Amino acid sequence: MSRLTVSKTYKLYIDGQFARTESGRSLAIENQFGEVEAHICHASRKDLREAVDAATGAFSSWSGITGYLRGQILYRLAEMLEGRREEFAAAIQITQSVTIAVARKEVDAAVDRLVCFAGWTDKLQQVIGCANPVAGSYYNFTVPQAQGVVVIVAPSKPSLLGLVSLIGAPLSAGNTVIALGSDQHPMATAIFGEVCQTSDVPPGVINLLTGPHKELVPHVATHRQVASVYCANPSKKMRVILEEGASENMKRTHCISIDDDTWYNNHEVASPWQIEPFVEMKTIWHPSAC
Repeated sequence: MSRLTVSKTYKLYIDGQFARTESGRSLAIENQFGEVEAHICHASRKDLREAVDAATGAFSSWSGITGYLRGQILYRLAEMLEGRREEFAAAIQITQSVTIAVARKEVDAAVDRLVCFAGWTDKLQQVIGCANPVAGSYYNFTVPQAQGVVVIVAPSKPSLLGLVSLIGAPLSAGNTVIALGSDQHPMATAIFGEVCQTSDVPPGVINLLTGPHKELVPHVATHRQVASVYCANPSKKMRVILEEGASENMKRTHCISIDDDTWYNNHEVASPWQIEPFVEMKTIWHPSAC
């Protein structure tokens, strides 16, 4: 008799722990032949609230460390992702009609993207901030500071590269993030939680939810503890939901439209101007020496 393989059930990643959704719901992930490869949690509104609480609690410590240390932590995250290259490539192949070479290319680009953002953590202030000319015996500086909790709405594809590109920008500036992974190809998001858990990322800094975006996005838009939303390739309906919800609570909403090839371009997706929407500019006055 042939044995049945045990399908893995991936949990949510909240506050540094793997949590089952409070709703008890799950979604089957099928391969291109209609066979069930795994199950993932179907996150609920309560799961989102718990993720926001975790991200809020982790914000002060994450934003308070030096940019250099944040860069080291993000670089370690890239190291752990590199070590599971083949696993991620196989996960990408399960639900997408791509060759193994294309899947590996996406994983490699995701690793490089994390390294790129890690490099910006201690250089961002010099590039975006400035010393302002003033008439008087004092100095005037403008420096970027993190906003708070940022919710990521990842694109359907590329499922891994899109996720990493969107979380990298706010993380490098000192924000904490909650990511809604690709709702069509969520396995990469689920496995990425295991990478976060085995790296040096403090609990609550990265939180990962899986499930249909249409259920969670309205709650994201109206949640008052969320400082910003970063959404890639939204539908017209989703963009309206986000903008209407954000208008009620003055939440920043940053929606971008990127084609498949552009995701691989660091100048387009990983420049400091992709980080700038997730900082507040603080101006400091200081007397000059006599």
